[in-house]
Amino acid sequence: MLNFGRARNQARTARPVSLGGMDYVDPKRKGSFVGKVFLAAALTALCIIMIKQSPSLNSPSVFSLHEPGVTHVLVTGGAGYVGSHAALRLLKDSYRVTIVDNLSRGNLGAVRILQDLFPEHGRLQFIYADLGDKNAVNKIFSENKFDAVMHFAAVAYVGESTLDPLKYYHNITSNTLLVIESMAKYDVKTLIYSSTCATYGEPEKMPITEETSQVPINPYGKAKKMAEDIILDFSKNSDMAVMILRYFNVIGSDPEGRLGEAPRPELREHGRISGACFDAARGIIPGLKVRGTDYKTADGTCVRDYIDVTDLVDAHVKALEKAQPGKVGIYNVGTGKGSSVKEFVDACKKATGRTIKVEFLPRRPGDYAEVYSDPTKIRLELNWTAQHTNLEQSLRTAWRWQKSHRDGYGPSSAIF
Repeated sequence: MLNFGRARNQARTARPVSLGGMDYVDPKRKGSFVGKVFLAAALTALCIIMIKQSPSLNSPSVFSLHEPGVTHVLVTGGAGYVGSHAALRLLKDSYRVTIVDNLSRGNLGAVRILQDLFPEHGRLQFIYADLGDKNAVNKIFSENKFDAVMHFAAVAYVGESTLDPLKYYHNITSNTLLVIESMAKYDVKTLIYSSTCATYGEPEKMPITEETSQVPINPYGKAKKMAEDIILDFSKNSDMAVMILRYFNVIGSDPEGRLGEAPRPELREHGRISGACFDAARGIIPGLKVRGTDYKTADGTCVRDYIDVTDLVDAHVKALEKAQPGKVGIYNVGTGKGSSVKEFVDACKKATGRTIKVEFLPRRPGDYAEVYSDPTKIRLELNWTAQHTNLEQSLRTAWRWQKSHRDGYGPSSAIF
């Protein structure tokens, strides 16, 4: 677990220290050479005995043991926007959680908040590691006993994926393969895979069902589909319980204001529209850039299904609860209705109470006109339905966090 204890402010005063009935003699005292050698040997032997007998050093970590009645979940990307909210929900529901993140997109500040909320021994562990490092991934699985993995870790910007596709294939597809290999090697029984509606591309028919053909049109969607294919092929000869959740555009934040979305400043150009709206409302950027006004939609702008992050993590937890050995479940996670970018901007203006300047630009490469879900299957099979469907209200909740966290989690929150 992370240790945020306070450092000692004052130096210790010189004094004899008792070790197992023997006093450590002040080195300033003079003594015979033989006596000093004898004392040094005795102290060395005593230290070795104490180390061997120390319960704190001998006892294995609770994270390295399967404990009856406790489900230990590895949350990859748990320092990120969605991953941190998922970790919060799991901890609230009494799961044991290990977060693995390389902090390339996540925030250590989010992990610190979770640690402060759940400081009890054996609740939360953070491991700084890159899932692209095979040795590191193997070490994580060899030293911990996981019951399930929620795999969120991924770069996730459509525009960026068209500019740097190899990054996306490495980060999403290759890294998922390494995670699956370690899960198989160390007999981890359950996988909840956080996928995306981008795997569908631009379907001819709306709404999207789980049977809609997957024809992704950008590297982000392609990389995610490849990862799904790896999981599905592996599952054919495995008893692993697998749930694949294809979710839509995420908005909102923790209703109690503890966590929020804090992307890197250099990534804002590629980020979610909600982040751009809030940046414009706060004056961090001069205005909002809306890319594409000539799509075949009611007002010419893209239509998306906006899912509140609280509902999204609820779907992941329900999937974890319902996962069955040897079975694969695939579900769309959305509200079942679409809102245009113009409608989104209007809702953001109302939620923030600010005037937002809007600049209309040509389409962004890799974007599609209209995407929204049919959530019937997840409602019938997992008893899940989106509860936070008021766009303005979700944005108002997120805006409260943004206003009180102008610098996100702080200037050093992304540095380990």
